[in-house]
Amino acid sequence: MAIFTPPLYTASCIKKIEKPILTRNDVPYEASLVFNAGVTKYQGKYIMIFRDDYNFEENVWPPVKKPGTLLGVAESDDGVHWTVREKPLFDSASLPKESDIRRYYDPRLTVIDDKLYLCLATDTRHGIRGVIADINDSLDSFNILSVSTPDNRNMVLFPERIGGMYVRLERPFTVYSRGGKDRFDIWASRSPDLKYWGDTELVMGVEHVPFANDKIGPAAPPIKTKYGWLTTFHAVDRQAGRGKNGWEPSWDKRYTAGIMLLDLEDPTKVIGMSKEPLIAPELPFETDEGFRQNVIFPGGMILEDDETVKIYYGASDTVECLATASLSDLIALCTEQL
Repeated sequence: MAIFTPPLYTASCIKKIEKPILTRNDVPYEASLVFNAGVTKYQGKYIMIFRDDYNFEENVWPPVKKPGTLLGVAESDDGVHWTVREKPLFDSASLPKESDIRRYYDPRLTVIDDKLYLCLATDTRHGIRGVIADINDSLDSFNILSVSTPDNRNMVLFPERIGGMYVRLERPFTVYSRGGKDRFDIWASRSPDLKYWGDTELVMGVEHVPFANDKIGPAAPPIKTKYGWLTTFHAVDRQAGRGKNGWEPSWDKRYTAGIMLLDLEDPTKVIGMSKEPLIAPELPFETDEGFRQNVIFPGGMILEDDETVKIYYGASDTVECLATASLSDLIALCTEQL
């Protein structure tokens, strides 16, 4: 286990399920790394679309075989136990060799007006771009509605129009204007139709997060509460000399999850934020095992009728996990320091 300074801890109100809810062993086709899933409730079931990077062998870098990325589909009646469909939604191997697109990955799911939408990152020959698509009811194909300019990713949609407009959170790669190695922030854009996006505003900078010194960005799509839009974000702190983590020669980053409240009418306005992490890497499959250790990345958050909140997150870029908390406790984390 790498030694991190300062130590960071998961909030006391969070209850982690102490083993992953989805691993490569649950997938009926090629799978090495199963993580960073989008999760939502749709048509009476829990739906998960997960990232599956395949042909990655343990302790072998670079991979011996050509790696690929799939988008898998899983379903559940309780949000804990999952059944993976026999066929993936997408396989990067299906793309034509001449395509500018190399793969789609890191899915996020949002239901708007009883229709299911998908946000994706896509690697292209000319940069990383953010994609918004809708999915058919059979969950076996998606239709791309918009693609951002490079470089932008980590897009998530709000589950309803705000002021008549669709709204998304995003994390552009502001390499030159911000200075430093990363220094990426959370922004919001609006659209009348999910195709054309603009009116972009800064939501929160990395300098506003006490437990980040490198970058921040959106994580799970927001949920609506009477107090505001509750949403998670990812936060990264970097420390040189941490040594080898995961299967790469070096990995000096730690990813944690934060939580904040945004104004219901103006979601670019932060009205509350926990000054400590919501979820930090602590369990063995988060800190000692996997491809990139000490990585927590939420991709789905569901508010249940009893006001329990399910938070789905990828761990160590290798497995998919679940934590729960009460809505009241999460709101208290965001507002107790106001």
